[in-house]
Amino acid sequence: MPRFSANISMLFGEVELPARFEAAARAGFKAVEIQFPYAWDKQLLSDAARRAGVEVVLINIPGGDAQKGDRGIACLPSRTSEFRDSVKKAIEYAAALGCKQMNCLAGITPLEADSSELRRTYVSNLRYAAAELGRAGMMLLIEPISTLAVPGFFLNRSDDAFALAGETGADNVKVQYDLYHMRVMGDDLAETIGANLPRIGHMQFADVPGRHEPGTGDIDFPWMFDRIDRLGYRGWIGAEYTPSGCTEDSLAWAKDYL
Repeated sequence: MPRFSANISMLFGEVELPARFEAAARAGFKAVEIQFPYAWDKQLLSDAARRAGVEVVLINIPGGDAQKGDRGIACLPSRTSEFRDSVKKAIEYAAALGCKQMNCLAGITPLEADSSELRRTYVSNLRYAAAELGRAGMMLLIEPISTLAVPGFFLNRSDDAFALAGETGADNVKVQYDLYHMRVMGDDLAETIGANLPRIGHMQFADVPGRHEPGTGDIDFPWMFDRIDRLGYRGWIGAEYTPSGCTEDSLAWAKDYL
């Protein structure tokens, strides 16, 4: 049976973040993930997760200033020092939350940037982060994101992500495979997952198009979830979608799993 986590940065937006742990638990989720928990006190969030009885399975490393257009900073040569500080902060939050995985967003390619320099910076930063996370017993993930969702994002194809993860030479670097983003980018989802399963550390999903809950788009999710399970994937699959209405009404897909 596949295991599902609720991305409470996108689900249960009807209440403030600390209350979403309990909302997820009431809906039947045993685990949650948070994109960026840093606006909240880490102990407050840890206490909320503990009271709700849910496991925190994923957070993102701080990705810069979203209000200024940042979508990660790991590939940017001028922000290496900031990136290292972000890794330290992420480890502190992950430790408080009992979280063992974190995602590292590459960032947006600057205009007229040298792509080879960006790649060198990205790999160097990933190696640094992997070493720091390794000492803490944690896994580092990298995520290709569709050009539809984030135009200009440095990493947008799964084959590049798998190659980059291998290039780090670190055993604790894997790919976060988001079915929504990779379907938009043209992947045969089942084929790609089957061919690369040992290198996938986490999955996420939303339907295509629209990025809403299963049943609102073109992906046959009952078949896909069954296929992923039959392939032997034992990690979490994150529900990271924008509900088309209230969150509770968007969970019809989950009745056979939660």
